[in-house]
Amino acid sequence: MKKVLIAGCAQEISSFNPVECKYEIFHIIQGNEIYDYHLGKNSYIGGAIEEINKSKNIEPVFTYVAEGFAAGTLEHSAFIKIKNEFLEKIKLYVNKIDGIYLSLHGAMGSSKELDPEGLILEEVRKIFGKNIPIVISLDLHGVLTEKMLNNCDGVSSLLTYPHVDFSETGKRAIKFLKKIMFEKIKPVAARVKIPAIVRGKELITDTGLFGNQTKYAKSLIESNEALSAGFFIGNPFTDVPELCSQSYVYTDNNKSSASKNALKMANDFWPNRKKMQAELINLNDAIKLGSESSPTVVFTDAADAPSSGALGDSNAIISEMVSQKYPHTILSTILDSDAANLAFKMGVGSLIKTSVGGKLDNRFKPLILEFEVISINEKPFMPEKWAWLQKPGKSAVLKSNNLTIVVTSNPVLQVDRSIYYENGLDPKNYHSVIVKSPHCEPEFYDDWANKNLNVDAIGATSANLLSLGHKNCQRPIYPLEEDTIFIPEVEEY
Repeated sequence: MKKVLIAGCAQEISSFNPVECKYEIFHIIQGNEIYDYHLGKNSYIGGAIEEINKSKNIEPVFTYVAEGFAAGTLEHSAFIKIKNEFLEKIKLYVNKIDGIYLSLHGAMGSSKELDPEGLILEEVRKIFGKNIPIVISLDLHGVLTEKMLNNCDGVSSLLTYPHVDFSETGKRAIKFLKKIMFEKIKPVAARVKIPAIVRGKELITDTGLFGNQTKYAKSLIESNEALSAGFFIGNPFTDVPELCSQSYVYTDNNKSSASKNALKMANDFWPNRKKMQAELINLNDAIKLGSESSPTVVFTDAADAPSSGALGDSNAIISEMVSQKYPHTILSTILDSDAANLAFKMGVGSLIKTSVGGKLDNRFKPLILEFEVISINEKPFMPEKWAWLQKPGKSAVLKSNNLTIVVTSNPVLQVDRSIYYENGLDPKNYHSVIVKSPHCEPEFYDDWANKNLNVDAIGATSANLLSLGHKNCQRPIYPLEEDTIFIPEVEEY
């Protein structure tokens, strides 16, 4: 019986979010609580558990998992606290385990450490030595760094966007680890870094050009030509030195095959870089088009997407709608704890005059309106499909003329409709809905909405990449430098 240590530390940040996040933003679970929380869920660890449960020769050892909500840069003291807790917990199992699975993300960052996951992996390797295999799982928006590659034996990454294969990715990680432990394979890796950051609908893996890379990677795994393969497009909002796009392939001691296939994916990707940029519509044009359209019209505000690391306190679209006297009903969300607290204090049915939004990110100005408090709520909830508990804190539904807003005290994922449903609202009952997510699964909006307008709004996670102001990433990089040249080079590990 082989024992596999399971631990995790994951968060995605936007370096352009002006508010640093704290230790309290992390959901920390330990020991068998990890099993209870993730069992049966579409999560990396949920998939790992399912794969282990099918194996008669593996015993899981659950230790420490810290999962942080996407946010601004993590306070360094908070990272140090999490790192120390993580390492102290796993140190208890030195000489007691046979393999390690770590659930990471790849787009974490603290105010003083630009590769936190690489640092954690380096420390884990020091503790357990080179003879204990380590396999990690990562988001395809992660930044796979040299330090990560040098301190693990294998990588399993998401192959879908919007992300639906969390569980499958965890399963693949455990299958990889099992091969190392039981079949005595010798993993070797090849990767090719590409100086490009990308956004837009062509990244949707079911329908877009980027699907060519992820589907090819999946075919390598399914045909057993590779132990693992994938493609990282990085997170354009995590401004770190090794930010880029990159392909990678792991094989059983076949560097030639790994290199050939990593090169193929990279070379096939590069010519499409211009098409893999977001098609955005000017805010005024979007409002005019929405005004003239039949329902339902989705206004995609990817620039303020909490799932990408923004705060969710942008009122840019609703402010302009109010200013232009938008003629239809509007449904939106906004982060504003002051407004939520006031609604709780005054109660349902009361009339309040308050500002909403624009209090944390100075790119926006508070919007002051008179509202009726329709309802209040502070219950945590689960998204429609994802496995991460949402804790909005004190929340309220506020109505001002044709504008209905769900005001929350804490950021919440808006990758689906759950924030509306949990507050008794159905987006189908409104002419126009503001969705703060770059892409949702089609069933949530696109399958039934009349239009989806991808608005060129300002914000910490804008798909208008030239507007962000990168300072740390490698240069030149496309599209920040239009004339960037790509010379394919294979790195072997």
